[in-house]
Amino acid sequence: MAKLEYNLDHIDYHILRIMQDNARTNNADIARELGMAPSAILERVKKLEQKDVILQYNAKINPDSIDQKLLSFIFIKTQDIIGVQNVGILLAKIPEVQEVHDIAGDDGYLVKVRTNDAAGLVDLMRNSLGTIEGIISTRTTIVLETVKEEQKLVIPSK
Repeated sequence: MAKLEYNLDHIDYHILRIMQDNARTNNADIARELGMAPSAILERVKKLEQKDVILQYNAKINPDSIDQKLLSFIFIKTQDIIGVQNVGILLAKIPEVQEVHDIAGDDGYLVKVRTNDAAGLVDLMRNSLGTIEGIISTRTTIVLETVKEEQKLVIPSK
């Protein structure tokens, strides 16, 4: 796989910081803040999208509002050998799975899941994880309270 070249400048970083705080910020507002023409901002944003710097735009939804109150992390030990991600690919297809991380250590994967309650987690374990060939064992941690949950990256202020 070819390495992507980004070559971002201070204006790109500034645009990324603004958009990460609020992806709905329009080009005119960004242009006004940076003292540039809206067309120049539009062109830069398009290039950031084409270079896969900006991957997508999302709405952050309160999980409680849609009855997904139980957050869990599951450590999964698998038969996969290093570099093979058969189980990881299958885990990523489960709708309740928000993140799949191939990790170092005794476990092969760390998975973040959201369900409505403990019964929903049990159902996920039995009917989704339980059907995946190659899973040897799981260790589940249930989150009691979230102090911070953030998707924002620290963008350099070059």
